[in-house]
Amino acid sequence: MKASLYLHIPFCAGACDYCDFYSIPVDPHDRRIGVYADTLLRDGERFIRDFGVSCIPTVYIGGGTPSMLGASGIRRLLSGLAGLWRAKPEEITVEANPESAEEAFLLACREGGVTRISLGVQSFHGPSRQAVHRVGTEKVLAERLGLVSAIFGRAFSVDLIAGLPFQDERILLGDIERVLAYKPDHISLYALTLEPGTPLEQRISHNKTPLPDPDTADDLWIAGRDALEQAGYGQYEVSNFALNGKRAAHNIRYWRMENWLGLGTAASSTIVDDETGTGRRITIKPDMDAYIRGSLSPIVEELGRLTLMKETFLMGFRYIEGPDEKLFQRRFGLPIRACIPHTLAVWQDRGLLQAGKPALTAQGILFLDPFLLDVFEEAPASLNIKDYR
Repeated sequence: MKASLYLHIPFCAGACDYCDFYSIPVDPHDRRIGVYADTLLRDGERFIRDFGVSCIPTVYIGGGTPSMLGASGIRRLLSGLAGLWRAKPEEITVEANPESAEEAFLLACREGGVTRISLGVQSFHGPSRQAVHRVGTEKVLAERLGLVSAIFGRAFSVDLIAGLPFQDERILLGDIERVLAYKPDHISLYALTLEPGTPLEQRISHNKTPLPDPDTADDLWIAGRDALEQAGYGQYEVSNFALNGKRAAHNIRYWRMENWLGLGTAASSTIVDDETGTGRRITIKPDMDAYIRGSLSPIVEELGRLTLMKETFLMGFRYIEGPDEKLFQRRFGLPIRACIPHTLAVWQDRGLLQAGKPALTAQGILFLDPFLLDVFEEAPASLNIKDYR
């Protein structure tokens, strides 16, 4: 079986106010960091053996903040991972935050076979960063971008956010211009999402932090998208832009709903049976100390045919190429157009569907949510499926 690997590193220097991912603020010298890395490797060996994985095409080490592992920690983790596969993956990505992406860490990544770095810049604008308690300064951002560029060339991605407090179009376009000066081959531009229960959402609800209104935030993101397109970065997913030939292979496997194994606390695995059109999801509970002790029982969810089909649509239509038609046919025994003919016809008439293929245009992706509502309403009836698992 072919399956990608995702490794979740939950450690952070400090939690940003907009983040709802499972993370644990720690000191870089916390002994649990090394123990956690060793636990990941043991789990990786077990998962690969139990699921009969013979090929690992991509690896993504995310978080949290993997750069909190430091040079010795990432070196130990990468060395251990290299013993798990028969052939080196085509792509190995490591996320890093600028404040902890020191030269020694980046060199250890390169020496350990990492092919790309994903750097969480978000914004250079001091007031915007401070408003969401984002660690790091403008000076550190510039210094670490220079280091990443010097060590990895263009083989890195930068994350930016549109819609932050105190951000306007001039500030966002200025952030993009500064990032472009370092020539990354990939840029992610996310629209700020107010996740329920986060410190930022609570402050906004009490009018303690100003945000751009929704229409202004939308216009901000579109202005950023247009600037990236004009600079040669083609949009290939809702929030992702890349130079020609530099799309993120690991993320494309998510959008195609191909197999992946998730290692670490709060990580999940998805294994698909293409013969039956069903799957299984295995999620590890978000409890780092229990994970290290080995006392966590994973949550196993069976993905019925309709559930998997909906997830295939949900993920596939985020991608500019749309869901993979051959893979869909193989899994579900019928073409995409037979499942949602009315929805595709309506959205084609609106000019928001690409000619000759079930995929949204760049403009259509802006309306992904209402499109998916139409898809989910039509698909069960078209399939005559009565089991709505």
